[in-house]
Amino acid sequence: MGMIVNGRNVALDARDKSSDIGFVSHAHSDHTSGVSKGKDMLASKVTADLIELRKGVSAKCLPSMHATKLLSAGHILGSRQLFAESDEGYSFIYSGDYQMRESLVAEPIETRSADVLIIDSTYPYRDVKFEDKSEAITSIQHYIDAKAGKGTVLFGAYALGKAQELVKIANEAGYTPAVSSRIGAINQVYENNGVGLEYLSRKKDGEEFASESGRSFVGVVEVGRLHETAQKISDQSGRRVFTAVATGFARTYNMHVDVQFELSDHADFSQAVEYIGQCSPKVIYTYGSKESQRVFARNLSEEGYNAHPFFENYGQGCLDVRAKLHAGVGVKQANQRESSHTSSSV
Repeated sequence: MGMIVNGRNVALDARDKSSDIGFVSHAHSDHTSGVSKGKDMLASKVTADLIELRKGVSAKCLPSMHATKLLSAGHILGSRQLFAESDEGYSFIYSGDYQMRESLVAEPIETRSADVLIIDSTYPYRDVKFEDKSEAITSIQHYIDAKAGKGTVLFGAYALGKAQELVKIANEAGYTPAVSSRIGAINQVYENNGVGLEYLSRKKDGEEFASESGRSFVGVVEVGRLHETAQKISDQSGRRVFTAVATGFARTYNMHVDVQFELSDHADFSQAVEYIGQCSPKVIYTYGSKESQRVFARNLSEEGYNAHPFFENYGQGCLDVRAKLHAGVGVKQANQRESSHTSSSV
């Protein structure tokens, strides 16, 4: 599924055989399925470097394209939104994954206005509201302080993005964490791009923490290897291993660890409303899984926005926008409703 810009069909974080160029918002694996060696890719240089490291694919990266501009998304290092003037005569922004709160290890988000907003739907529910980020960071640091003298504190994290944020959080509390070899390689890309990180990295998977046996330390490993690695460290050291994760999903799921911290690099519903207000679109299309698109579009519509699921409005190789542009006025409807409610309450 793509958008026509400057005569080219631009796929949005997706594998699309009909497209001739793919916009890749960032290097997480669920956004890079359309990357291939022979296909042009519109992305940041950092994203291209991370994709080459993680997938072994050196795609032809275009840092820019006529009628487009890449805007920082605040999600992870190198993450970008796509602003473009479509061949249909309207401007649009595709958000990709984004967050409105500033990250310790990523560029802050940039916003601008556009006629159409295609918005990520990872957290579509009104009742999902993340803990204040600074409070979550402080809680993590206090936990490390409380447990580090009693055993090993081992975090499970996504290797790209969250792992680097946890290393930085530990650094700011005075700790130099040991990390898996895979996380260490990604850390190096961050360092090459000006993000200072202090960590200990081992070269061989499965033996990353062997030299730490017999002492307490802080570690970060891929979330899928957390319990296996914790057991191995415990067996080798004979000491307690405290397992932890830091993710937005801690808000809604039991992660089966000793402690879980609500630290997200996505936007919750209230952040989405803030973001929409800054983009001032006339029409919004929700983007993600079909279910999340439906839920998010319905909840935004109930708030007064001109919002629709992307997949229900895409066909014949294009997005059906024109009718929706004239059907409502995006955020203005919500603002008018709020003003009306305020006046009637006075």
